[in-house]
Amino acid sequence: MKFFEKIQYGILLGFCRAVGSLPKSFLYGGFLGFLYFLLYRVTGYRRSVVRDNLKRSFPERSEQERRLIERRFYRHLAEIFIDTISMTVISEEELRKRITYDGLDEHRRQTDGHSWISAMAHYGSWEYAMSYQIYTTQQVVGVYKPLHNAAFERFYKRNRTRFGLEPVAMKRLLKYIVRNCVNQGKPISLGMIADQNPKLDEDRFWFRFLNQPTLFYHGMGKIAVKFGMPVYFMHIEKLGVARYRARFEMIYDGREAIGPNEVLGRYVARLDAMIRRTPELWMWSHRRWKHTPSPEELREYELRNA
Repeated sequence: MKFFEKIQYGILLGFCRAVGSLPKSFLYGGFLGFLYFLLYRVTGYRRSVVRDNLKRSFPERSEQERRLIERRFYRHLAEIFIDTISMTVISEEELRKRITYDGLDEHRRQTDGHSWISAMAHYGSWEYAMSYQIYTTQQVVGVYKPLHNAAFERFYKRNRTRFGLEPVAMKRLLKYIVRNCVNQGKPISLGMIADQNPKLDEDRFWFRFLNQPTLFYHGMGKIAVKFGMPVYFMHIEKLGVARYRARFEMIYDGREAIGPNEVLGRYVARLDAMIRRTPELWMWSHRRWKHTPSPEELREYELRNA
């Protein structure tokens, strides 16, 4: 990092450590209310994006219903900010209280000695979910897209590696798998958050997601099929403030003769259903639908989803 970026990182980390050390009752009480008021009422952070996304995703719901989801989302977003701050100082014991897993013993038996993919999303508290390393002896690898700001890049890497996660940039992932899994036979748990908006490329496929044609990163499906990695969708349920329960559902066993898009389609279908159950837990402030299909692609999409 450059000199100014080092200063920026030091200030950011110092501030988050100081705030994160405050009592939990204060952080998720008065401070949470203040952040919600700041994000929603004062700055209106990306409110036009949130409203447009909700309108496009839930056209069957009334304006009043969508406004309720909107307010709940901003309160959850404020909580995510506090979760991120807390990750600078949180203990493993406390983290185990904040996220638990159903059927964990059976899942360990299924995946022991084998590489597998954890199909995740920006849903619930993904910062907690990225710390799955505390529940397994396998190496957990987190796939990420590097940030432009070096200070924030180092901050998030520090938070996510505190409990042993190994971050690997998207462009380096294939080489990492070949070197570690294929050549050395090292089993890994590959965490992939696959719900972001990808760049347009020639190899694109439009999925029906939240009532509209949507692109997804196709790397998860391709890697699963190419290397025979089972894919487990991570279901998330919020139990209370800063408390979650997760479970893994196998959606591809690594042997079934299907294509990458079908693997990804199963992920999309489960993500769609999970969001519809508790919509405020998804990241609605993301500009998710920046791309639209061409007329030819739209006709093919409509025929496929008729």
